[in-house]
Amino acid sequence: MPTAVIERKWYTTREVAEMLGYGLSKTKMLVLTGEIRSIKDGRNRRILPRYVDEYIKRRAQEAEQECSE
Repeated sequence: MPTAVIERKWYTTREVAEMLGYGLSKTKMLVLTGEIRSIKDGRNRRILPRYVDEYIKRRAQEAEQECSE
């Protein structure tokens, strides 16, 4: 019988900080300011994988625009 693989549905702020190579304080600030979208889960904030992707895509577009100016 095959083993089911459960994919992550969301990440903690700490996990996102590690993925992006940022410090926890910077990542929390990005979440608080809305730069990285999140959802409230009880007392905690959770970040969907697509929110991380959106942030990375937006930052890449901004960097490309700066280079073309």
